[in-house]
Amino acid sequence: MAFNIVLFEPEIPMNTGNIGRLSLASGSKLHLVKPFGFEINDTRLKRAGLDYWKHITLFIYESIDDFYEKNKGKHFAYFSSHGTHDYCAIDYKDDMFLIFGKESVGLPENIVAENADLVYNIPIYSPHIRSLNLANAVSIVVYEGIRNIKAQ
Repeated sequence: MAFNIVLFEPEIPMNTGNIGRLSLASGSKLHLVKPFGFEINDTRLKRAGLDYWKHITLFIYESIDDFYEKNKGKHFAYFSSHGTHDYCAIDYKDDMFLIFGKESVGLPENIVAENADLVYNIPIYSPHIRSLNLANAVSIVVYEGIRNIKAQ
């Protein structure tokens, strides 16, 4: 059982490092879609991923079009605070692609609109918070997916 964690234009190296560490711990693969808000050799990225970074299965794409071209026909789930479906309602599948947007603005509006039936959210119960930290959101979704697949 493994997932594909996709970060669309990640901006914060520490989040990406933590998510890389999570991908290794969960048996998942990490996919990063350019442009990044940091250099891939950024020390903050490596520090957050500790010495695990060299063991991560990592794919880098030049653009979202490059990502889609190389992953045609796969099962996708998108995550956005604007999603209308709860992340617990996903029919999680082994090797599914879990796609998250950049920290500042999330996924582009056109991607959310074009994939509305596949856009999920993690409920937030406070009016004072507009979104969760990206690394926390990825953790919630990945481990719910693992729990869901194990329960099948």
